[in-house]
Amino acid sequence: MRIAEADLEKIEEIAKLFDAYRVWYRQQSNLAASEQFLRDRLRNQESIIYVAFDEDLAVGFTQLYPLYSSTRLARLWLLNDLYVTPEYRGQGISIQLIERAKELARQTGAAGLSLETEKNNLIGNHLYPRTDFEVDTEHFVYFWTNPEFLPR
Repeated sequence: MRIAEADLEKIEEIAKLFDAYRVWYRQQSNLAASEQFLRDRLRNQESIIYVAFDEDLAVGFTQLYPLYSSTRLARLWLLNDLYVTPEYRGQGISIQLIERAKELARQTGAAGLSLETEKNNLIGNHLYPRTDFEVDTEHFVYFWTNPEFLPR
């Protein structure tokens, strides 16, 4: 298994994984919009995507967004997306992707990685503590939904 930073050259293959990830989170499949979203993030240098390859086949990915903490006076990385195709699960690919994300945090002098997942994500909630993430029981997560937002 090879972990590589994504570039626009493999965007179509990565978009298929990204679209499957979105479907797993109960979103409607939209391959064209998924590809454009990723293309925009990479072109605008708004995210970093690491991809797991088996030979030339993309089988998993993680996408990270830069954040900043005023209280820590430091950069953080939001590990926003993590997905491995079902037939490749259980082989440690998620752990390899997370370790690559941790390396990014070290290379950029970031204070750490942050992530959020659903309470019913049994796979993720088992995986993240195994990779040294700690559940934050001190804070609530709030979200405001823009009533004017039109989903793709």
